[in-house]
Amino acid sequence: MNSLKVGIMGGAGYTGGELLRLLLHHPAVSISFVHSNSQAGKPLHHAHPDLLGDTTLLFSAAFHTEIDLLFLCMGHGEAGKFLTANAIPKDVKIIDLSHDFRDESQGFVYGLPELKKAAIQQADRIANPGCFATAIQLALLPAIAQGWIRKDVHVSGITGSTGAGKGLADTSHFSWRNQNTSVYKLFNHQHLIEIGRNFQLLNTAVTPKIRFVPYRGNFSRGIWITAYFDFEGSEADALETFEAYYKDAPFTWVSDQDIQLKHVVNTNKCVVQVQKQDGQLVVFSAIDNLLKGASGQAVQNMNLMYGFEESLGLKLKASAF
Repeated sequence: MNSLKVGIMGGAGYTGGELLRLLLHHPAVSISFVHSNSQAGKPLHHAHPDLLGDTTLLFSAAFHTEIDLLFLCMGHGEAGKFLTANAIPKDVKIIDLSHDFRDESQGFVYGLPELKKAAIQQADRIANPGCFATAIQLALLPAIAQGWIRKDVHVSGITGSTGAGKGLADTSHFSWRNQNTSVYKLFNHQHLIEIGRNFQLLNTAVTPKIRFVPYRGNFSRGIWITAYFDFEGSEADALETFEAYYKDAPFTWVSDQDIQLKHVVNTNKCVVQVQKQDGQLVVFSAIDNLLKGASGQAVQNMNLMYGFEESLGLKLKASAF
């Protein structure tokens, strides 16, 4: 297998670090450069100490185009500026982990494999979904496809502190997060735009309002989603429908038992559970926000783009205890 030459723009943050951990051990990849303005000239392990002994690569202040694939792990708004300011050869494919192209502008395809696998396999540019967007969509896609949700759907979700990025903020440092929980962006989270757009594309007959309550959690990584809506069918019907929808998805699994966040942390999995209660179908989903919600999904998309096994380099072990 010939090595795929990749470059990373913005490699010093959480998503950049996770991407490096995956790509350094991916059997089909060689990393050509890792860019960082703040860490230029320093070894990768200065920003990511756990990489000591895994690589001798240094962060670069510049980028070059003698690559096959470019990952953009830059801040929201920065990826668009970068592509405007720099000429990228047409034969260099791009995967952007920001929200800049999730509207599928400028030739980007929305990179949720459980929704758009065929399009991803033919794409040259991928817009990686947001972490909350991934968890919510994977909780509700089968129900949207069936037309089960015709009114408001109520969703709550709690995310770990790494979802806020590596930069220090009042609501992300340890002394604020520890033994604490809070709500933010009530009914107005930015990921609702991409979710609503995809639900409309999947089933034009239903346009449910998503009443989303996001919480900041007092843990480092992971997302837990609870969604519920009016449902006339049985729990067995729902379980069968969800299992059928995800039967060819190597990372999304429907459980007939209670699920936990630790089932998915440090993996590229999403686990989903359905329950019927008081005329409501309640759906739980859980992902690791840095893997299935960011860098793991980016590698999954890379595998699909280049015809590799979809799970190549992503067979990771959960933290069970």
